[in-house]
Amino acid sequence: MAGRRGALIVLEGVDRAGKSTQSRKLVAALCAAGHPAELLRFPERSTEIGKLLSSYLEKKSEVEDHSVHLLFSANRWEQVPLIKERLSQGITLIVDRYAFSGVAFTNAKENFSLHWCKQPDVGLPKPDLVVFLQLRLAEAVERGGFGQERYEDGAFQERVLQCYYQLMEDRTLNWKVVDASKSIEDVHKEICTLSEDIIQAAAHRPLGKLWT
Repeated sequence: MAGRRGALIVLEGVDRAGKSTQSRKLVAALCAAGHPAELLRFPERSTEIGKLLSSYLEKKSEVEDHSVHLLFSANRWEQVPLIKERLSQGITLIVDRYAFSGVAFTNAKENFSLHWCKQPDVGLPKPDLVVFLQLRLAEAVERGGFGQERYEDGAFQERVLQCYYQLMEDRTLNWKVVDASKSIEDVHKEICTLSEDIIQAAAHRPLGKLWT
């Protein structure tokens, strides 16, 4: 394993697209196949910043829009030492939401430019693979639990989706779109195949920096 780093694999998509389910299944499958893997979720709600964000998302507190965007970014930055350590140990990290969520959700609000939204996350560890779970909003709304947290609103999610499409135009990132309307097992198999390939490819490549 000497010198072989783990891969940084991110799952993104609108709310209820199945990111958490697929992230957990992917970690289990990779570990079973002999690839050390761990799960990371953002926001990471256990830290002090994470607790603030959790309260905000559950609509228990209000935070000004610029401030909350910076808090979400800070929540990612505080995990960077851990991310780098795990990857250098040869552990692949499966990340349930990353900077792309932060940018898309703030950019979907009024008067926020894509450029401004990206700046706080410039220089974060760059994912080797970003899997976008594509799901029609009508199907997302039908899935259990939709609407319980802030941002789980149909019109807002549609704007979020358009922001994601803009972010996917960036050819410096390895985006792969997976049809999340298929069965959980079929989606899982597709993500597993993509991940196995990228783990091999990333092993001897240096870790990049996002949006630099």
